[in-house]
Amino acid sequence: MAWQLDASHSHVQFSARHMMISKVRGEFETLSGAINLDEANPANTTVDIQIDAASINTRDEQRDAHLRSPDFLNVEQYPYLTFKSTSVDVVNGEKAKLHGNLTIRDVTKPVTLNVEFQGKSKSPWGTENYGFSAQTKINRKDWGLTWNVALETGGVLVGDEITIDIELELIKQEAVAEPA
Repeated sequence: MAWQLDASHSHVQFSARHMMISKVRGEFETLSGAINLDEANPANTTVDIQIDAASINTRDEQRDAHLRSPDFLNVEQYPYLTFKSTSVDVVNGEKAKLHGNLTIRDVTKPVTLNVEFQGKSKSPWGTENYGFSAQTKINRKDWGLTWNVALETGGVLVGDEITIDIELELIKQEAVAEPA
């Protein structure tokens, strides 16, 4: 069954090491997608998410402009990051591994998201909503994001490992009866 992504209650956040001593955190503010959640057989679920690369926000406009530039995401040439699932391994009733292909800058690599079902609820507007959390770690260099600066004290300005944290809220879409 098709589910609508509730973009105002869904978030894609990330963190990376800065100067080897702290973490910089950010998010992508605009995402959309199609999720077909099979409640009876979660292994048949499919996910197709599109993230607007220009919507990156780290709370520092100068850094965000650099991240949008050809040194990193090159949003003029590659306006979207995408994730398309390939399979789901159910771990238990609350957890699963969502396997799929992440595309950044026209480079597609497999990733696995550790997903946890956060529950379901009926909204005050009568809709049925489900919540999910997911996390993964990637090496940015695998997607050609190699820009960096060596530090005189050793190490580099930007860490290679990126942690991605996702919160998704989905709204169940009512089935439409076929005309006779």
